[in-house]
Amino acid sequence: MARLLLRGFDIRKAWLDGSAQAQLIEELRPILRSAPLFRPMTPSGKEMSVRMTSAGKLGWVTDKSGYRYQPQHPKGADWPAIPEPILKIWRELASADRDPDCCLINYYGESAKMGLHQDKDEADFSWPVLSISLGDDALFRIGNQTRGGKTESIWLSSGDVVIMGGPARLTYHGIDRIRFGSSKLLPRGGRINLTLRVAS
Repeated sequence: MARLLLRGFDIRKAWLDGSAQAQLIEELRPILRSAPLFRPMTPSGKEMSVRMTSAGKLGWVTDKSGYRYQPQHPKGADWPAIPEPILKIWRELASADRDPDCCLINYYGESAKMGLHQDKDEADFSWPVLSISLGDDALFRIGNQTRGGKTESIWLSSGDVVIMGGPARLTYHGIDRIRFGSSKLLPRGGRINLTLRVAS
């Protein structure tokens, strides 16, 4: 394991070993059955290239009504609970005082990416956002607290964990591309990113 600090982002390389990664994938399978991945649409009507779902008391959604957290999947069912092994990572690296309300689950296929954005739909920015990478490598780009300016990038691999807190909490960040097929964790390839957030 190695720890890197990049523009305030606390990056824990190889925090999860292979068996821990495989365990998380097994924990996600029943979640994806009861709250299937869906293709989100931005308020402007543009379809995002990632597919997503959530676990926890609240899930993050986007559609023509805007970006928001809500207690139900778009199909109407309550979100499944966040599995304990995922909560354990949050408690070790983010906070033992309060559990997250949401575990956003993003799936990146071969051509998926995520433009530079801020995580700013939460009520209290004093809580960090914790990100877990599973599957194929992803080129993670970090910008600034305002749009524009120079950026820096780092490859995130399966088992890496990133904590975005303090000055980095509202820094722009995104995924330029994934290195499809670089990991054997997901039989069909791709990347799963889990982001844990205190939303309310």
